[in-house]
Amino acid sequence: MAPRAGQRGLWSPLPGLLLLAAALSRPAAPCPFQCYCFGSPRLLLRCASGAELRQPPRDVPPDARNLTIVGANLTVLRAAAFAGGDEEATDSVRLPLLTALRLTHNNIEVVEDGAFDGLPSLAALDLSHNPLRALGSRAFRGLPALRSLLLNHALARGSPGMLDALDAALAPLTELRLLGLAGNALSRLPPAALRLPRLEQLDARVNALASLGPDELRALERDGDLPQPRLLLADNPLSCGCTSRPLLAWLHNATERVPDARRLRCASPRVLLDRPLMDLDEARLGCSDGNAHERGEEVDVAGPELEASYVFFGLVLALIGLIFLMVLYLNRRGIQRWMRNLREACRDQMEGYHYRYEQDADPRRAPAPAAPAGSRATSPGSGL
Repeated sequence: MAPRAGQRGLWSPLPGLLLLAAALSRPAAPCPFQCYCFGSPRLLLRCASGAELRQPPRDVPPDARNLTIVGANLTVLRAAAFAGGDEEATDSVRLPLLTALRLTHNNIEVVEDGAFDGLPSLAALDLSHNPLRALGSRAFRGLPALRSLLLNHALARGSPGMLDALDAALAPLTELRLLGLAGNALSRLPPAALRLPRLEQLDARVNALASLGPDELRALERDGDLPQPRLLLADNPLSCGCTSRPLLAWLHNATERVPDARRLRCASPRVLLDRPLMDLDEARLGCSDGNAHERGEEVDVAGPELEASYVFFGLVLALIGLIFLMVLYLNRRGIQRWMRNLREACRDQMEGYHYRYEQDADPRRAPAPAAPAGSRATSPGSGL
């Protein structure tokens, strides 16, 4: 029966409800091969397939937010590795919503320029525990939203130019808040890492840092409302010489910015081995001369116990010397008598040698020559 004029139709909302149900009933994007999806691709997608996975999966759902690949054998991350590997199509965006990418323990050795192209929303990247040997100077380009970058235990096997490449790669990451460089045997920190304007924490533990110079400490200072970055330095072989004076002064003035300051210990000189750096004062970190600080020379500074032992040893030697002089003074007459007796005994001995020498040299006391062989001996009464 047709509805009357002016009467609202009873079934008019039905087509809209049917369209909505059809939209909600569409199947979600399938989980990629050799990967596991937890909850839905919007939550977490984990790929862990050992050596079988040699390149990032290309069938990752475009609405994935978190991608974790652990234990694979990726080896090389080429340009646009997560955008289909198309170097020419640099504007290709396949994962526009991906915010977290974890690639730990994947035997990654090379990260080429633009390896993360096509990930405009990426905020957290973890490349820790990979034996990186080469890093492109533009490896992290196209990541304007990156807030966290972890490279812990990933750079120790790098080439000699790795630190310079890392410095160039970090320069464009102006929004970076957290940088992890622990366990990389770094002898110095990348200058670009210290100059990141919004950096909040730099993890430099378990490296080969001997100290931080004045220029590096000044680079850590921020003006205005920018946050002052925190620095983690534990388990570094710090050299507690005159070159550590700026670091020690900075630690005393900004202890809250180094949460592990009490764990910093000296690795040299030997007399200060394993001594907490914060327990020292600048006066004990001496140099050989006035210009040694500029040349970076260091002088081994004795600790208080060793200085006290030297003083005690000197006092004992002085006391022994004083006692010896007193004994000589009190026995001066006996010593003089002993010296006279010794001189007379030596004189008598020399006179005896001289007398025997004269006796031996007298020709009258020379022995008679022996009779020739075969001659017949005669007696006085023989008459011959």
